[in-house]
Amino acid sequence: MSLQHIKRARVWLGAVVLTLALSGCSSLDRIEHQILLPGPLGQSANDDPVTRGHKRILAAYGGAYDSPRLEALLDKTVERLVAASERPDLKYKVTILNSPAINAFALPTGQLYVTRGVITLASDTSELASVMAHEMAHVIADHASMRADQARQAEIASRVVSDVLSDPSVGALALAKSKIALASFSRGQELEADGIGIGIATRAGYDPYGAVRFLVAMGHNADLKAGLNGSDKHGVELLATHPATPERIKTAQLNARQFAAQGGGERDKDEYLSALDGLIYGDDPSEGFARGRRFLHPRFGFTFVVPEGFSIDNTAQAILAVKDGGAEALRVDRVSVPAEQTLGAYLTSGWIENPDPTSVRDLTISGFPATTATAKGEEWTYRLYAVRFGSDVMRFIYTAKHMTPAVDQSFRTSIESFRRLSVTEIEQAKPLRLKIVTVRPGDTIESMAQHRMASLDHPVERFRLLNGLGPTDAIKPGERVKVVAE
Repeated sequence: MSLQHIKRARVWLGAVVLTLALSGCSSLDRIEHQILLPGPLGQSANDDPVTRGHKRILAAYGGAYDSPRLEALLDKTVERLVAASERPDLKYKVTILNSPAINAFALPTGQLYVTRGVITLASDTSELASVMAHEMAHVIADHASMRADQARQAEIASRVVSDVLSDPSVGALALAKSKIALASFSRGQELEADGIGIGIATRAGYDPYGAVRFLVAMGHNADLKAGLNGSDKHGVELLATHPATPERIKTAQLNARQFAAQGGGERDKDEYLSALDGLIYGDDPSEGFARGRRFLHPRFGFTFVVPEGFSIDNTAQAILAVKDGGAEALRVDRVSVPAEQTLGAYLTSGWIENPDPTSVRDLTISGFPATTATAKGEEWTYRLYAVRFGSDVMRFIYTAKHMTPAVDQSFRTSIESFRRLSVTEIEQAKPLRLKIVTVRPGDTIESMAQHRMASLDHPVERFRLLNGLGPTDAIKPGERVKVVAE
């Protein structure tokens, strides 16, 4: 196996822990990395680049989310923002992505994308308007085009260095340096877009502090994820394409204070909450979803349980799970393996570094033929399982920094829980949805979380996050709040 393949496997698997800690608005360079996927079925080779890009984004983010109420709210909001922007002649098209990720981004063509996760996290129209205005600012300032060009130049420079010197480590160093420069450039872009966006939102009549509140919510979301996964969110921000949230909040507060004198101030909370009522929360069952430690995929018809202490994050490419503390992780995906190739041969075929051929063992999981093996990286040890399930192979990649017999047994217990879903289970698989309720006398955050959010882990923290409530905030009778219901 080539050094390039080894590094790719190391980065791919080692990034499992970091992947769960990354959230928030993304600019084009990160999105380009995420959407370099095989085109979806039915994509024509004659599609123009814009159409191909749009289809790949949809494939990476679970498709478009259909909600006439939300689409009408977004269209009306963007229309107001465009009229108040520096470029009222520009045309925008908004797509809601069916993903719980906290993400929004713009393409140079004026296509705006916002996920269900962003819409769920925002507490009123002014907060959503701040997100859309921020992304419009990237288009107005031509950031997206500049970032795409910078990324291409960095990739070319790295390839030239590597090819000429025939030294992959030198090429990797050149690429790392160029990425640091790109990250620094993007931090400046993000702060600029924040300032432009707050100005647009204020002139459109929205509360300029909506951006501040949403950035605070993003920070709380990152804190919650980091706490669940044991990740260092500040460490992964070193090369982030966005400034650290505290920096953005401080700058946004200064900008909001200046723009507030120009007027504005609408939050439109009631209209916003009404539009959110019934919105799918978390994973869409059609793409698989988690209920505590159990993951179910009704469309593909399987389920399994992750080890104790693991938190699940479902993505378009794989199911990821990380144990509290970050010392153990799991990746599950589907791959195509020729029928004539044994699973043992596949596990040792070179897609992961240092597989141990002597560790290969055939077994049966819930009646399905399977094979296990181990592999050893510099910092991580991998327990691999391949299970033939229908026409594909389910690949389970368990990893630990310290692979003790107890840890290995917990991985064995997890894979043994893999089974086919029954017809009844598939029919009963329903999504969680946001429900807007009115606080009654005697209700508290704790009681609302216990009785209305029982299906979620850390219900009190999630209730506060959903409703933009700080650690000392309380709820009042007559106030409308978001809860999560079956």
